Amino acid sequence: MKTAVSLFTGCGGSDAGITAVGFEVLMANDILSYARDVYEANLPETDYRVGDVSEIDVFPNADLLVGCYPCQGFSQGGLRDAGRKINYLYREFDRALRTIRPKAFIVENVSGMRRSDFRHLLNNQLVRFRLAGYRVKHALLNAEDYGVPQERRRLFIVGIRSDFNVEYKFPEPTHGPGREYPYQTIRNAIEHLPSWPEGEFCTEKFHWYYLSRNRYRGWDELSKTIVSNPRHMPLHPISPRLRRIHTDRWVWEEDRPARRFSYREAACLQGFPRDFRFPDTAGLKMKYTVVGNAVPPPLFEAVARALPDIW
Repeated sequence: MKTAVSLFTGCGGSDAGITAVGFEVLMANDILSYARDVYEANLPETDYRVGDVSEIDVFPNADLLVGCYPCQGFSQGGLRDAGRKINYLYREFDRALRTIRPKAFIVENVSGMRRSDFRHLLNNQLVRFRLAGYRVKHALLNAEDYGVPQERRRLFIVGIRSDFNVEYKFPEPTHGPGREYPYQTIRNAIEHLPSWPEGEFCTEKFHWYYLSRNRYRGWDELSKTIVSNPRHMPLHPISPRLRRIHTDRWVWEEDRPARRFSYREAACLQGFPRDFRFPDTAGLKMKYTVVGNAVPPPLFEAVARALPDIW
């Protein structure tokens, strides 16, 4: 059995991806207790530890280490502050990497890490991982190219331990024009769900900032990026379309009800299985949070499936 340790795990997007290719996750970790609740409702065999990763002294031996350390400092929707402490949590991943010495590792983060004002932080990660004894590659991947019905660009860093003398090659896109499969659409992901699921979607007013950009996509299009803030969640196609009338100002084309995606619809648009469970141990906002923060399982699965046979 191939084994893995997962850090900054959230509700389990990365781990749903690696279990699909045959890994057994021995240990997972996050600071959110509700992320643990969701994870254990779906992947109950894993030892999930809630708390600060810096307080974990002992890690189990494993073949693979995966991590999606927090991205608020790099995110297009965040503060973009290169000095924030949260930007340096990769040092804890590096500590675990040097302790466990797995055969390979996978890191996922937001595309904003490649911006010029953050590039030094990305470079520092690459240097650290290479000095830890790994052949490292990184690439920007779009989830839509791997069967996720959503526009979502993410940076991946993959390392293979140097003593194997092999290099990682990122998977070729499988979905889209001219490829093996067509893009998955909003319709493919959520048409089976009820139109107005009471209690599952954010009902706050659409304030001016929400209407400063087009949040609408039709049934047969890819969804806009799923976010963790329920107030900024994209519109469900049942809503009227938006029309641009001025710079950063959009209005409804019709006077009829509109709504955002529900947290369950957002999970499907992230590529989680339709039967993925969300316990009622937290409120609506937290459910949105763990879904929006997750990595799409099919994307992580594609990256893990491309690992060389070193097990």
